[in-house]
Amino acid sequence: MELKGRIIHILPIQTGEGKNGPWQKQDYVLETLDTYPKKVCFNLWGDKVNQFAIKQDEMLTVHFDVESREFNRSEERRVGKECL
Repeated sequence: MELKGRIIHILPIQTGEGKNGPWQKQDYVLETLDTYPKKVCFNLWGDKVNQFAIKQDEMLTVHFDVESREFNRSEERRVGKECL
């Protein structure tokens, strides 16, 4: 799928240390160009954060795959109901 729009928010880079070494992630909010614009959050991981260097107010097209997984009640207890 793809979305076209303008970047309206760039959230701070998040970093951490995993079993495979350091990681980084950055979230962005894109506002679509539709008659009734929608705000969509997407993120980039690892080297792609620097590779694409997305800027505030930049117009772009985001290509993505939609994926989901089955809801599991035990996860609700683990992460807490406020996250769902």
